[in-house]
Amino acid sequence: MNFLTIGHRGVMGIEPENTLRSFVAAEHAGLDVIELDLHLSKDGALVVMHDADVDRTTDGTGPIAEKTLAELRALDAGRGERVPVFEEVLDAVKCPLQAEIKDEAAARALSEVMHRRDLVARVEVSSFHDEAIAEIARLVPGVRTALIASRYGTDIVDRAVEAGARTICLNIRRLTLEIVEHARKADLRIIGWVVNTQDHLRLVRALELDGATTDYPEIKRTGRFTA
Repeated sequence: MNFLTIGHRGVMGIEPENTLRSFVAAEHAGLDVIELDLHLSKDGALVVMHDADVDRTTDGTGPIAEKTLAELRALDAGRGERVPVFEEVLDAVKCPLQAEIKDEAAARALSEVMHRRDLVARVEVSSFHDEAIAEIARLVPGVRTALIASRYGTDIVDRAVEAGARTICLNIRRLTLEIVEHARKADLRIIGWVVNTQDHLRLVRALELDGATTDYPEIKRTGRFTA
């Protein structure tokens, strides 16, 4: 498989993260996959935002889970952008998506959309939480899943296999050749994050990873020339 470049929350290095503006920019830049994050609003809408609270990325305050979709829509998510729902992203861009879920409730909501819109081929589901991965796999047969980890050892490979994930998305600051070799023996794909510099890119290419998650579209242009 070719080396994949994955747009982190769109192209969050240059546009407001997890907004339609950021996702469209990522697609226009030619990134192979767009990564985004999903939470449930108070009234059960599948909204696109990374944090559990709206404070960092909008002009509002408080937990997403305590706000209705209408209340979330009233917020400014940067440069006049609104907090999108997942299906708006599906309509705004055509490229493959990697959707990160935070819990089993989000897995259930996402599964409904995936069945209704036949998204198994287009959407890979990722999570830091093994149980969320297992739940989406149970609900959506054939779905591709990825286990994410920030602090980890070789045990991440065993966890991924146990959860049925075919990909691991790993913080490159802790990545070692031993972990890569262990993952390859288990036939897992490996994505490194967050790859924002040429040094980071050289590292993931030297370790022969399958792809990189980046905040900046320039990584796509330079990645093909970096051995």
